[in-house]
Amino acid sequence: MDALSALKLMAAPTGGAGLVNSAQQMAASAAKSIPAAELQQITPTPNSDTPLAAAAPGQSTGGFESLLGNFVSDVSQKQAAATDAVTGLLSGKNVSLHQAMISMEEANVSFQMMVEVRNKLLDSYQELMRMQI
Repeated sequence: MDALSALKLMAAPTGGAGLVNSAQQMAASAAKSIPAAELQQITPTPNSDTPLAAAAPGQSTGGFESLLGNFVSDVSQKQAAATDAVTGLLSGKNVSLHQAMISMEEANVSFQMMVEVRNKLLDSYQELMRMQI
């Protein structure tokens, strides 16, 4: 269903019940039109590159502490990779300028995210400390 036909359904003067019925019909037709194998391919699976990746079966996650520890170590690894890329670029090794800039920006963005997570955690802690018991 394209955007224009969806707008026509929403603009139809059938009232609220017509919109609900048409939304249910669209959902049912979408569910019928996508095979289950394709839906499984669309479903994201955690990988080891993301700091919030789930633990493999049989491993214990270790909780919030290990999650933050993994996140900090990932940021540290990206910083080290950026340093290596810049050093390789300056020393004349086979490192392109694009590759060095991309690794530097990845490290910068991951560091900024870590700082923002820290700020949110501190704000949450301070809010909890202000609560009266």
